[in-house]
Amino acid sequence: MRIAILDDYQGVALTLAPWDSLGAEEIAVFRDSLADRAALIERLQRFQVVCLMRERTPFPKELIDALPNLQLIVTTGPRNAAIDVAAAAARGIPVCGTESRATPTVELALLLMIALSRRLLPEALSLRDGGWQAGLGRDLAGLTLGLVGLGRIGGQVARLAQGLGMAVTAWSQNLTEARCAELGVARAPDLPALLAGADLVSIHLVLSERSRGLIGAAELAAMKPDAGLINTSRGPIVDWPALLAALEAGRPGAAALDVYEEEPLPADHPLHATRLIDEGRLLLTPHLGYATRQTFELFYRQTVEAIAAWRAAAPIRVIAS
Repeated sequence: MRIAILDDYQGVALTLAPWDSLGAEEIAVFRDSLADRAALIERLQRFQVVCLMRERTPFPKELIDALPNLQLIVTTGPRNAAIDVAAAAARGIPVCGTESRATPTVELALLLMIALSRRLLPEALSLRDGGWQAGLGRDLAGLTLGLVGLGRIGGQVARLAQGLGMAVTAWSQNLTEARCAELGVARAPDLPALLAGADLVSIHLVLSERSRGLIGAAELAAMKPDAGLINTSRGPIVDWPALLAALEAGRPGAAALDVYEEEPLPADHPLHATRLIDEGRLLLTPHLGYATRQTFELFYRQTVEAIAAWRAAAPIRVIAS
């Protein structure tokens, strides 16, 4: 059995789980991401098992069909929209997942809210350049947080924000009054109303055809001039060219992004080149939401469990097509 572990950016996969227990002939770890389909096919030809980290490497039908030795796909997380599960099933290849943890993304969302409100980046840059206090931040207490999505992660963000003295409103296409009442959150009648009334807006939706491009030019124009937008969910939910234009126009006042339409974010991407970063109005982080030691220990330990179960002809946590 030959196993490929893809997109181990930090080089930690083999240290976080008992891979040796599998008795594999080869376990190869790849720390880079190959965008070139032909190069990826060549790389993966000899492997029976491919282990994916979330949605870093897409696994469409064309790739699955080009790998004759492939017998098992394991992805971290309970679902992976980048895998053509139906194509795998058509070849008799199970796709297995793992559990996940909401806490890391919740904590990062709160961190980015504080960073924007307290002007953490511009003040740190001022100090680096020999300056001192360059402006005034805002307390979170007394501000209104608008949550786009109030599911497992959004609900935890709401509780923490309330503990810090924030008023919380929420909206999503399927949000109910009962869910809002459960969390003591006000339900906005629609997305424009949520955006217009919030001092900080944090996105917590699953990417779908309904949420793709949900935050565009018109939505951004509805926000307050001193509001901040935080996206730790999925990059395509926010139209990034529209966001850059809106920030340049002064509405909203700032944004913090942890997710992008293309990941890893290319070094020559326009988001890197904007002066908004130096001004502290645009804070970019490299998809850190789920990237913690505890989460990766869970991911890789359960990946090993899934491979062992498959070898015993009893696959676990199989993702249905």
